[in-house]
Amino acid sequence: MTAVDERRMMKLFENLDVPEGIKIELLRGNIVMMAGPDVVHNDIVEAVVDQFPRKKWRRLQTQDVALPQESSEPQPDLVLVERGSGPDSGRLMPPEVIRMVVEVVSKTSVDHDYVIKRSIYAAGKLPIYLIIDPIVAHCVLLTGPIGTGETADYRSQSIYKFGDPVPLDQLDFVLDTSEFRTLADVRRHRRP
Repeated sequence: MTAVDERRMMKLFENLDVPEGIKIELLRGNIVMMAGPDVVHNDIVEAVVDQFPRKKWRRLQTQDVALPQESSEPQPDLVLVERGSGPDSGRLMPPEVIRMVVEVVSKTSVDHDYVIKRSIYAAGKLPIYLIIDPIVAHCVLLTGPIGTGETADYRSQSIYKFGDPVPLDQLDFVLDTSEFRTLADVRRHRRP
């Protein structure tokens, strides 16, 4: 994609009139639309948000992330930024202030969360990417981003079953997963 094509795509993306209940993201120049999340999904995000004290953290939901080098503006389920960091207004959060992004997997987002966003977030040098998967009842903790473009990845990957604590050493924090529930009647996948 040329620079002119990227600018056109960004302009189109920014000006789309999206119906309520539809989530939209720009992932490597592709506009991706998904239905709104399941209650299980929202409960998991809420359980994570509740654990991070508001006085120390900005716990931003539906916050777009600026990753222009990737032609991407993903919208993670949760963006964690230290209080006092980042812009006070605007649609895009710069990657250099983000401490962690969280994605909760849905039945339609498996490949996006495990493959596409994994390389996008690694290329954007986001230090912690936490995938919470209510389909297979585990969390995948990714740290140490390396590389560029589609081959970017994380040096470290650890998997924790729901109910087990997830040590977020870079944040000096342990995430309690005991409240996380699974999605009913969804076909299991084989990721990560």
